[in-house]
Amino acid sequence: MKGIIFDFNGTLYWDSKLHYDAWREYSKILRGTPFSDAEMRANMFGRTNEDIIAYAIGKRPSPDMVEKYAKEKEALYRRQCLIDRENFKLAPGAVEFLDWLKENNIPRTIATMSEWDNVEFYIKEFNLARWFDLDKIVYSNGKIPGKPAPDIFLIASQNIGLNPKDCIVVEDAISGINAAKNAGIGKIIAIASLEPVEYYKNIDGVDSIIRNFNEFDRSVFDDLEKSGQSSYNTVSECVSKA
Repeated sequence: MKGIIFDFNGTLYWDSKLHYDAWREYSKILRGTPFSDAEMRANMFGRTNEDIIAYAIGKRPSPDMVEKYAKEKEALYRRQCLIDRENFKLAPGAVEFLDWLKENNIPRTIATMSEWDNVEFYIKEFNLARWFDLDKIVYSNGKIPGKPAPDIFLIASQNIGLNPKDCIVVEDAISGINAAKNAGIGKIIAIASLEPVEYYKNIDGVDSIIRNFNEFDRSVFDDLEKSGQSSYNTVSECVSKA
């Protein structure tokens, strides 16, 4: 592998519960009952806000409805992020791993279905410019279809100048894993940030499973292996799909 693409929510930042809580609240407004956990796994993570609202009401929403509920939900979500200061940080091992990627000049970017207001919030609060070229981050701009469509990862791999088959994708959501598979990504790593490791073991396309970024096997990058650097801080505990 030559480069890496990160999903963000539930991957680099473990915020899945906050999204669960916000969408539970707004699904009650939209249809009278909250989303179940199974519905949210299948129809929320990796989807656009328009897709989620369409699922809730059973038809394509009007642009005004999407704008109203999406903005309200995301504003509530960002407030909750700031209130929950104890957990408002990047995932375990992420800072060290991102520093290592930067030190070794490994191409990298983020591919998230978050909209710009949230992405701008993350850039500021987590100082993402420390590790990422902000112009290469891919986000939901109203034109990219939600996951499991492959578009977001195809664009991300192009942004870092690589063929999808030469890229690793790190994902936590089924829709994101399917999007990476549909894009022809060379290696898909599931991160068990909310679900147990067992949840991912029989998912087609998953090559390995990690519990946090301390478990990431850094020897998978071709350029390091060729230069003899692959032994540097190689992960001690990566969970194989097998």
